[in-house]
Amino acid sequence: MDEVDKKLRNFLINAKASGVQLNCLPSFAKHQEMLKRDYLHYSGTQKCKLILVVVVCAFGRHYFSELLANEDCILGMPNQLQKALRPPESCNFCQDVRNVPRIANVDPDEFEQKYAYSGGPVIVTDATANWTATEFFDYWFFKDIYQTYGKRKGAARCQFFPYQTEFRNIFEALNLSEARVSYAPGQKPWYFGWSNCDPQILKILRRHYGRPYFLPKASENNAVDWVFMGGTGLGAHMHVDNVRLPSWQAQLKGAKEWILAPPPECYYSCNFVSVVVQTGDTIVLDTNKWYHKTNVLSGEISVTIGAEYD
Repeated sequence: MDEVDKKLRNFLINAKASGVQLNCLPSFAKHQEMLKRDYLHYSGTQKCKLILVVVVCAFGRHYFSELLANEDCILGMPNQLQKALRPPESCNFCQDVRNVPRIANVDPDEFEQKYAYSGGPVIVTDATANWTATEFFDYWFFKDIYQTYGKRKGAARCQFFPYQTEFRNIFEALNLSEARVSYAPGQKPWYFGWSNCDPQILKILRRHYGRPYFLPKASENNAVDWVFMGGTGLGAHMHVDNVRLPSWQAQLKGAKEWILAPPPECYYSCNFVSVVVQTGDTIVLDTNKWYHKTNVLSGEISVTIGAEYD
């Protein structure tokens, strides 16, 4: 039971830090008293089984995501609650981070040894030098591609990130007026992202960029890339990702401020870090460990491409 108590204490710490209001969860308030009453009547063995069910449902997808990819727990797990229930991190990855180093012309072996799997952030300034994506990728380029190929079933299934906009999918996001796209006076700001999981569209986009030269030689090219695009005034809210691996994001156009925060259990061991990623920069970090927020800076519309690496 000591181990269970420890897990519950970690849960409460992370829940509070993540802003989770348990009483706001669906059906929680309604059944809270009933669950409390029934729990008191359980035998010691029954209580252990109940705790086991909760722990498996809470942590199962984190540790067995591939095995459980097509299975559902009896208890639904809201996104914010998943963050609150994540296992505590060791703070070694952030303890010595005071700023984000900027490097160039780095050998893949050196990058692997010093940066690739340390968890800490680093910016490579010359990874996009030979990419035509910096010239071609903009709102109208993506709009044309998705008007031509986007009605395919594969494109519709790709994950979409609306952030603080009203868009429900990539098709709505790529159907804006010219005035809104160009941030004409009186127009609402916009910023969104999506995972590019459609093989045909991915093939077209990858004609304009490649696997970053600095990645470890044994690292395989990921099957899915992400695109983030938008103008000043918006960006991604503070969050931590639920992906398998570290990742890179190349700033193809515009500039974004990244604000990095350690996980709650490392607040007293690590620092908050802020860095501006300029056009041509590629930021690399483990977004499963670092909480992060982005702000698009004034100027050109921001376009970013990124992916995980193993």
